[in-house]
Amino acid sequence: MGWDKAKFEHLGLWVPVLAVLLGACQAHPIPDSSPLLQFGGQVRQRYLYTDDAQETEAHLEIRADGTVVGTARQSPESLLELKALKPGVIQILGVKTSRFLCQGPEGRLYGSLHFDPQACSFRELLLEDGYNVYLSEALGFPLRLPPHRSSNWDLAPRGPARFLPLPGFLPAPLEPPGILAPEPPDVGSSDPLSMVGPLHGRSPSYTS
Repeated sequence: MGWDKAKFEHLGLWVPVLAVLLGACQAHPIPDSSPLLQFGGQVRQRYLYTDDAQETEAHLEIRADGTVVGTARQSPESLLELKALKPGVIQILGVKTSRFLCQGPEGRLYGSLHFDPQACSFRELLLEDGYNVYLSEALGFPLRLPPHRSSNWDLAPRGPARFLPLPGFLPAPLEPPGILAPEPPDVGSSDPLSMVGPLHGRSPSYTS
């Protein structure tokens, strides 16, 4: 009986330790771990491409003067930074011009140097075909490029424009030219290793 009692007391000492270990090993869900949610502060560099806003395919471009247009080709002004403000809501910043994409009360798009949560926050809706739709969080207007060669911004008759976010980065700066590799020695020359060099660069000791 003495041995059984001692063994029971010995095991009893491990109960608090096991309780602590089991509590530390419990799995806890990661906040906002769903892939359908945009993490706060997430930043992506994208070109927003659309094929239903004008007669031709276009990329959304924020110019230095604040105008927002569509261009057929990707450009430094069309590279955008999409940053999550909260799940499903983003801000859009022109990387080169440092202007935020904003939308006025009439639906007109413009680039602003200052971020206004009411005018510059967009709800991002993901479609099954890979395209996205962006709606003004405050106004509910769809993000749509102006019609080709037209100032008519009447958005009521038309549905939201679809944009395809294309990954993009600013081109890397050109590296300075490296040192050219030396030319192979001319074995048929009297100075194959160019130890003497041309006549005008010789020391006076070599002149006759």
